[in-house]
Amino acid sequence: MQKIKSLMSRQGLKSPQESMADMSPVENFRIPSKEELRELREQPIDPQAEQEIIDSIEEVYFSSDSFDMVQYELEKLPPDLNLQELEEYRDKLKRQQAAVSKKVADLILEKQPSYVKELERVTSLQTNLQLAAVMCTNARRQLSFAKEGFTEASLGLLANQRRRQLLTGLLKSLRTIKTLQRTDVRLSEMLEEEDYPGAIQLCLECQKAASTFKHYSCISELNSKLQDTLEQIEEQLDVALSKTCKHFDVSHYTKVQLAYSLLGKTQTAMDQLHMHFTQAIHNTVFQVVLGYVELCAGNADTKFQKMQYKDLCTHITPDSYIPCLTDLCKALWEVMLSYYRTMQWHEEHDKEEAADPDTDGTSNESPGDSTVGRSYVKKKLEHGLSRIWQDVQLKVKAYLLGTDMSNFKYDDFIVVLDVISRLMQVGEEFCGSKSEVLQESIKRQSVNYFKNYHRTRLEELRMFLENETWELCPVKSNFSIAQLHEFKFMGQCRSPSVSPSRQPASSEPVELSLFEQYTQGGNPFEMQIDNKEEETEDVLASNGYESDELEKSVYQDYDSDSDVAEELKQDFVDEQTGDIPAKSVSRETLRSRKRSDYNLNKANAPILTNTTLNVIRLVGKYMQMMNILKPIAFDVIHCVSQLFDYYLYAVYTFFGRNDMYESSGLGLISSRLRTTLNRIQESLIDMEAGGESVGPHGPPEERKEKVPSPHLSQLVVLTASGTLYGLAERVVATESLVFLAEQFELLQPHLDTMMPPAKKPFLQQFYSQTVSTASELRKPTYWIVAAKAIDYEQMLLLMAGVKWDIKEIMSQHNVYVDVLLKEFEQFNKRLGDVSRQVRIPLPVSNVLWEHCIRLANRTLVEGYANVKKCSNEGRALMQLDFQQFLMKLEKLTDLRPIPDKEFVETYIKAYYLTENDMEQFIKNHREYSMKQLANLVNVCLGSHINKKARQKLLAAIDDIDRPKR
Repeated sequence: MQKIKSLMSRQGLKSPQESMADMSPVENFRIPSKEELRELREQPIDPQAEQEIIDSIEEVYFSSDSFDMVQYELEKLPPDLNLQELEEYRDKLKRQQAAVSKKVADLILEKQPSYVKELERVTSLQTNLQLAAVMCTNARRQLSFAKEGFTEASLGLLANQRRRQLLTGLLKSLRTIKTLQRTDVRLSEMLEEEDYPGAIQLCLECQKAASTFKHYSCISELNSKLQDTLEQIEEQLDVALSKTCKHFDVSHYTKVQLAYSLLGKTQTAMDQLHMHFTQAIHNTVFQVVLGYVELCAGNADTKFQKMQYKDLCTHITPDSYIPCLTDLCKALWEVMLSYYRTMQWHEEHDKEEAADPDTDGTSNESPGDSTVGRSYVKKKLEHGLSRIWQDVQLKVKAYLLGTDMSNFKYDDFIVVLDVISRLMQVGEEFCGSKSEVLQESIKRQSVNYFKNYHRTRLEELRMFLENETWELCPVKSNFSIAQLHEFKFMGQCRSPSVSPSRQPASSEPVELSLFEQYTQGGNPFEMQIDNKEEETEDVLASNGYESDELEKSVYQDYDSDSDVAEELKQDFVDEQTGDIPAKSVSRETLRSRKRSDYNLNKANAPILTNTTLNVIRLVGKYMQMMNILKPIAFDVIHCVSQLFDYYLYAVYTFFGRNDMYESSGLGLISSRLRTTLNRIQESLIDMEAGGESVGPHGPPEERKEKVPSPHLSQLVVLTASGTLYGLAERVVATESLVFLAEQFELLQPHLDTMMPPAKKPFLQQFYSQTVSTASELRKPTYWIVAAKAIDYEQMLLLMAGVKWDIKEIMSQHNVYVDVLLKEFEQFNKRLGDVSRQVRIPLPVSNVLWEHCIRLANRTLVEGYANVKKCSNEGRALMQLDFQQFLMKLEKLTDLRPIPDKEFVETYIKAYYLTENDMEQFIKNHREYSMKQLANLVNVCLGSHINKKARQKLLAAIDDIDRPKR
């Protein structure tokens, strides 16, 4: 089929008849003529048989046009040829050829009309192409005539007009170029005037104009020059931006921001601004510290300039530490204030833009980009707050930890805490930070400082106590700890983290933040020692002298504390008034003062000593430190409790410890007080420090926390009967302790608010087990006075001389009652004498009378128990004596009921009990001694108790006594 198609394509425009005539012999042989084809078609062949013949043709005959069928058939011949087989095979091939030829003839005749039709179309196309060629020739000829018909004159006119227009534009361009060449001078002037927006606007216009004329060679140089100028403007703009970090100026910053807005670099400007703030913080603190270090070094050594900031901080001297810290905080405040005002400027600017969007028409940014830019700036500024504050904290931390402050004076250290506290307040208002870095560093310094400070104060307190003569400190009757300047901070309404000296004097309904207060000027750290000299306290009572000269001479004549260290004496002098305390004035001098001016018997005048006042001041100082720095609150409160513990232990050691009287069995020291004293002795008192040869046995750190037990001053005499065995000193000591406890009770709510929640049980335990026991110390202290003030032994001797086995009722009491009452009257008189020196509070008076009466009653029982023989009338006489004693005693004292009254009456009446009642009495009344109970049984023998009953009762007494043994 492919060969047939190729033959048809080579026939060209020939007719089918001509095509058939021109075929080669081979082709004529292979393709039958028309008549042959018709004959072939007319032959009756079964189509199915014909198709089977065609299908029997081998596939290889249809493989390709280049197939050589002759070669193929020859190669197929067997080596041995058989003529018959060859003829049969030839006939088969002929049948196949005939079938194929007939099939081809059918196909050719079938497509004949289509072939003829297509050939006609080709002939028509050839004719149309010849006509188009003629038309093109004619058109070319006409165009040639038109070209020759145009005159050169008309085209020349048009060319000249065009040239004129070009030259006019060129002249305009040259004038613009001339103007551009002169702009660099104006740009320099504008930069000197700091008109950055104008300079950038001019430069951008010049660049735009230069880009229009960039095809001129002279403009390329000018363009590069303008680009350099623009970069120079950006550099100067960056410098101008950095200046706002230390001293913010609204107009200056507005210019800079407008300039960056013209450049379309608002976000870049914000990134640069934060870098400048970081750099400003570093440079500022370095320069401040370097200035002080070089000033203290006193030489021009440049080695300090090459040091790292952290190393430089270690060269600050203690004298220059606080001024340097203050200047450091002032400088950092300026940087943070600039940042705060920068944020304010952007907030106001955003509000203005939101209100009037057309105001930002000078910016090169689209409205959408402008909104994105403002959002970026806002977020960047907000994120920068904590970053700036973190840098500030790290710089101040390095400064704080660069110096050991453990040996600073208290006031100096409070100033440091004060400054850092104010700085932390600044940080909280600046970015809401809790300043963990600053808190941790100041906590480390505070704990270190406070340990040394407290140790020194305890030693100082011991020295005060050992030199204390326990005389009254003459304070005013309305004295309150709030009047002491150490407690001024408690009366000021402020944040607990703010220092007392920082509180503004006026109280406004809405307190302004520090940034709002000092936006227009000033510095919160300039109030460092504000009005410190003006803080006065008027707590000492009037001396009553007519002239200062007399007062001075009296003080100069008395020099009892000449052996005390100078700095200790200074603590006794009032810091503000310079008054010398009453401790250095003799008792005789006090008595000679006018009663109208200074009366020690005022009912409401507090009883306290200089040492008490000193402890109260110390507590105030501790609370100041705790108030400023809450993280060490528990450590400070623990030390505050040690001050009270040591004072209580000293008063007990000096006036209340006496083993002979403690064994009286009257329960003078409660179990709670005993536990408290044992705890203080174990945890605070260094018992091994007393002996010189005794080496420390406890751990060094543990002993370091303890203080040696104090010793009573030799000036205090407790053995003189004329002074009721130092009753005045005892009253001052115990009542000053009670007063101290009362002040602690007043401070409890304040201490409770500062105590960490986890540590509050410690504070509650301290108050319930220690502070509340102060008044219980009165009993053992005044028991010694009561035991010695009245001669109980004499009374026993007088009672022993009385005959009790009388036979008749007596109407007159015995002499020993009068002697005992005389002793009480004498005691009352001496008590009055002491009260003229020191006010004796009612609880003290009651305790004294209670002790004396209790001892007298027990002496009476002891005297009655010594009686060998007694009759019913004798028992009646005992009751008469006791009733007489009670009647007279009630006139001397207001104490009701009379202590141990039932103790005596019950013992006297027990004489009348029967055997069974007596046995029950013995079991129920353990308060009587074995001797007293045995005597009661023995005396009753013969009257209403027989010997058998006596043996039984004595055995019962012995049974009671056995567990005790």
